[in-house]
Amino acid sequence: MLRTVVCRAGSGLLKHSRQTVPVLWGTRAPQRWASSLPMNTVVLFVPQQEAWVVERMGRFHRILEPGLNFLIPILDRVRYVQSLKEIVIDVPEQSAVSLDNVTLQIDGVLYLRILDPFKASYGVEDPEYAVTQLAQTTMRSELGKLTLDKVFRERECLNSNIVHSINQASDEWGIRCLRYEIKDIHVPPRVKESMQMQVEAERKKRATVLESEGHREAAINVAEGRKQSQILASEGQKAEQINKAAGEANAVLAKAEAKAKAIRLLSEALTLQNGNAAASLSVAEQYVSAFSNLAKESNTILLPSNTGDISSMVTQAMAIYGNLSKTQVQSTADYAIPETLEGNTVSETETAQK
Repeated sequence: MLRTVVCRAGSGLLKHSRQTVPVLWGTRAPQRWASSLPMNTVVLFVPQQEAWVVERMGRFHRILEPGLNFLIPILDRVRYVQSLKEIVIDVPEQSAVSLDNVTLQIDGVLYLRILDPFKASYGVEDPEYAVTQLAQTTMRSELGKLTLDKVFRERECLNSNIVHSINQASDEWGIRCLRYEIKDIHVPPRVKESMQMQVEAERKKRATVLESEGHREAAINVAEGRKQSQILASEGQKAEQINKAAGEANAVLAKAEAKAKAIRLLSEALTLQNGNAAASLSVAEQYVSAFSNLAKESNTILLPSNTGDISSMVTQAMAIYGNLSKTQVQSTADYAIPETLEGNTVSETETAQK
C-alpha cells in the first residue's frame, strides 16, 4: 500500500524530502542522499562531500569539514547532516493549463546542489519538498504563458525560465538549482487526434506545394529549352543566309572577273591578224547552235526571210560588229580632241602672256 514517509531521527532531519513511495508495514523507507545522525562522541570522522551542522547548547556553533573533527560531549551535538553532492529530484506529474486552454499532464527532473549548509538547515524546514513545490508552481505559471504549439517548440526556454524562477526563491535556502528537464508532456486524446490531423494536413499541404513547384519548374525548363532552340535556329538561319549571300556575291564577282577577262582576251584576239575571220567563225557557230534550238523551247518560232543563207547572216552580224567598232573609235577620238585643243589653248595663252 502507499503512504507518505518523512524520515527523522531524534530532533535532526535525516532526509529532506517528502515523497510517495510504495513501502510495506514494518519496513523503513530508503534514504536518498543524507546520512544518519552520528552519536555524540569526542572524535568524529566526517565523510567527503558532507557537511555536519553542530550546535552547542542548542545554538549553532560550526560546520564540520570532511575528515577528523573533535567535539565536546553533552555540550556539542550534530544537529543536521547535509549532502554537498548534486541531488536529482523527480518532480511528480501535475496538470497545467496552457494559454489556449488545453490541459496538460507534465512531469520533470530537477537537479540541485546545496551551497550553504547553514541556510539549508535553518532557512527552510524541508528543502527538497520546498524546491519541488516551487518547481511545480513555477511550471504551472510558465505553461500558462504559452500556447500548446509553443510548449513543444520552446522546451529549452521553458526549462531555463523555471530554473531562473527557482534560483530567485531558493537563494535564501542555500540551494542552487542547476537545471530542470521536462520528461513527458501528455495531452488529452482528442487534442492528440486533432494534432495528428493537423500534422497530416500540413504534410499534404507541403506535398501539394512541392508538386506544384515541380510542375512550375518543369514548365519553366521546357519554355527555356524552346526559347534557346528558337534562338539557336534563328542564329543558324542568319549565319546560313550570310554565308549564302557571301557565296553569291563571290560567285557574281568571279563571273564578272571571268567575263572581263574573256572580253579582254577577245579584244586582244580581234586585234591580231585574221581576227575578223575568227570572229566571223564564232558568230556563225553561235548562229547555227541557236537556230538548232529554236524548236525545242517553244511552239512559236520566228524565222527571218533568208534563213538558209548563212553567209548573209554572218555578213550582217559582222557589219553590225563593224559599225559598233567604228562608233567606239569615233567616240574615243571625240574624247581625245577636246583635250588636245584644251592643251593647245593653254599653250597659246601662256605664249601670249609671255
